[in-house]
Parts: sequence; C-alpha cells; structure tokens
Amino acid sequence: MAGLQGGGQPRGHGRVDAARWSPAVEDERALEAIELYGNPTEGEVPLASRPESAATARRLAQVVVLRQWGLSPRTAEDVVLLVSELVGNAVRHTGARAFGLRMRRPRGRIRVEVRDPSRALPCLLPVQETDLSGRGLFLVDKLSDRWGVDLLPRGKTTWFEMRVADR
Repeated sequence: MAGLQGGGQPRGHGRVDAARWSPAVEDERALEAIELYGNPTEGEVPLASRPESAATARRLAQVVVLRQWGLSPRTAEDVVLLVSELVGNAVRHTGARAFGLRMRRPRGRIRVEVRDPSRALPCLLPVQETDLSGRGLFLVDKLSDRWGVDLLPRGKTTWFEMRVADR
C-alpha cells in the first residue's frame, strides 16, 4: 500500500506506552506521540498494524482534540473511543502491515479517517447486552453524527464525523 509500507515506526527514539492512559486528562505522553509519529491534522500518520498502535492513535487523537483544537474533555473522550474502535477494526480484520490515521476539522465538525489496504467493508452488526465483542461499529454509529467507508483503488478509508461548535 503506497505510503504505508513500513509505517508505524516512531520518528525519534523511545516508545509511547499504553499504561496509565486517560482520555480526559492530557498527559505528557500524548504530546510525545505527536513528536514521535507526526501530526494527523497535517497529513496521514502511518502506524504499524499491531494492537499497541491503538494506544498511539488514542494519544494522537487526545492531543489534537484537547490541545490543538481546544475542544472539551467530553468530546475528546468520544473521539478517542471511536478512534480506538476504528483502529481496532483495522488491526484485527484487515491483515494489513500498516494503517493510516488522519484528522480534519472542517467548519462545524471534526472528521477522523483510518485508511487500510483491505477493500473488505466493515459490517454494522446487531448488538446484544451480553456480547463481549463486536460493539465497535455500533459505538461509532451511536456516538458519531455520521460515518462511512470510502473505497479506494487500493484499500478503503473508514471515517466518522462529529458536529462541534466553532470558536
């Protein structure tokens, strides 16, 4: 997949750890993630398709929503949860070596995109109270204002949008 081969390696040395992470409280590791991996508002950030990349994606989303965009901790919690779900789907279901994360802020909304090289479409399944997994797209559907999938010549982009007040 062009632009994602070998993705997910930090640009500096060191490692962003998932331990003690909280979506509502900005921590120094969220800022470190931007320095190590890049800013998803400036271009697509490639990440390795490994479970630990979900923590990196959450931290990137957190610092963008709270610090760069100045939005509420509640908005950050929702965005971080939905980013985690889209990334989890990309890691678990695509068989890809890497995926890309991008965040945009068009007027009155935010848009988060996760691109992977698989053309298999995600499926929104009915959810039961007793289900232990399979709730990812259900959460995306309930918490976002809209979401969808754009097929690409080589892969797809799964995205969600949320309305936010402009400053």
